Amino acid sequence: MARLGSRYHDWVRAHPDAAEDFAAGVEDLLADAGVTYDRVVARVKDWPSMKAKAYKKRADGSWMYPDPWKDIHDLIGVRVTTFHSTEIPVAIEVLRQSFTVERSVDKTAETRISGGFGYGSHHLILTVDENSADVTELADYAGVSFEVQIRTVLQHAWAEFEHDIRYKRGQEELDPKVDRAFALAAGLIELADQQFDQIAAAQYTDESSTEDVDLTAETLPGVLAMLLGNRFPRSRSENYRFLAEILAADGITTVAELDALLDDIDIDSVRGALNYRFRPGQIRLIDDLLLRRYGQEHIRRTGEIGLRPAQRPQQLARRLKTMRAARILRDGRTDRQ
Repeated sequence: MARLGSRYHDWVRAHPDAAEDFAAGVEDLLADAGVTYDRVVARVKDWPSMKAKAYKKRADGSWMYPDPWKDIHDLIGVRVTTFHSTEIPVAIEVLRQSFTVERSVDKTAETRISGGFGYGSHHLILTVDENSADVTELADYAGVSFEVQIRTVLQHAWAEFEHDIRYKRGQEELDPKVDRAFALAAGLIELADQQFDQIAAAQYTDESSTEDVDLTAETLPGVLAMLLGNRFPRSRSENYRFLAEILAADGITTVAELDALLDDIDIDSVRGALNYRFRPGQIRLIDDLLLRRYGQEHIRRTGEIGLRPAQRPQQLARRLKTMRAARILRDGRTDRQ
């Protein structure tokens, strides 16, 4: 155990920003894919929790984690909450494309199979690998495994409250009436999540003219619904403020100019050059179209816009280099034909 403690503390000292890095990396991936998540939070397991888990044994007395440093995969834990359950498989697919999946467990499905109501969440054990190269924040974490829990905000509220009540009781059994109340609440939450899914699927799109509409954070979702339909996922509502800022910075201020930017040939060119591992969200796609059109000027004008301006110029420069390399390769092939 002393060796584990030494290794744990050395790692934590070497990675003081691990929680922030993993939260930011996962946030960026979900935002790029247009997943309308509620929030992403991350934590590094504290030493008492790590030690307690390392001491766990199976019913036969054998160690549950014979090599704790390698066998315990939730030293870093990330939780993603979404507004409705239809976003969960989208988030899972984005993460699958960007990391090695060591394990995937659908706790919600397990609960349903057992015939009950209760804890709902999808757990992934992921490892940072070569597919994670686009996640700038995780460049120093190659080979590191971490756990991601994905659940709806309603599932999260139920789980947090239920855990709080049981934690306060310790080993003492809950009153059967309280257990039944939790089961009833879980059933109602499942029904509410289903209703949220239906509402999300039936979002109303105003088909009136958009010619004179100003491009703002409030109007852009509706405008893009008219221009792009359902071809690319919508992003979180608050992220459209970022989109409005980068469009304005590049001089795109009217619906007609935005429509011209969303040229199908240009879209195909960007998708072919960047070879997205997931279907890009509206904001990521438009950012890349602006980058394709304006190049270094787009980086200069928008490099400090957004939540993480320290990483953005580097990310844009890498994408621009990839686009230009793809264009040179394509043009070379055309010349040879």
